[in-house]
Amino acid sequence: MTTRDDTPQLLPLADMTAAHASVTLLERLADKLGARASVTAVYGEPVVGDGITVIPVAEVGFGFGGGAGREVGKDKTGEGGGGGGGAGARPVGFIEIKDGTATYKPLRDPWVDVIVPLTAALLAGTALPRLARRLAKRRTG
Repeated sequence: MTTRDDTPQLLPLADMTAAHASVTLLERLADKLGARASVTAVYGEPVVGDGITVIPVAEVGFGFGGGAGREVGKDKTGEGGGGGGGAGARPVGFIEIKDGTATYKPLRDPWVDVIVPLTAALLAGTALPRLARRLAKRRTG
């Protein structure tokens, strides 16, 4: 009876170097982008005027990816590594503080205010006459 060997296998030196380079690159990216991820990235600096305080609110996202290379074939040697990362932010609303009361006010997409009612009207205009005809057929039939 054989048992499975769960001991980690050592990688060749070239593979370890490429993997180490990728890990190092990702750690550096995480440090750089992570340093920029703070409360002020999501909640902007407060703006005060006429007894009202406004605090901007944003949605922030981060992403990372990486890879490693290795030796290819018996006669060819190669090593590689790579990685990348990015961040994005978009405003989503603001907090208004007035007379000791804080209220969150989301920013709305103006197209939503046009498309949603228009779509509802088109669906109602198409579906209601069909529904009325079917109901009339059931009553007379």
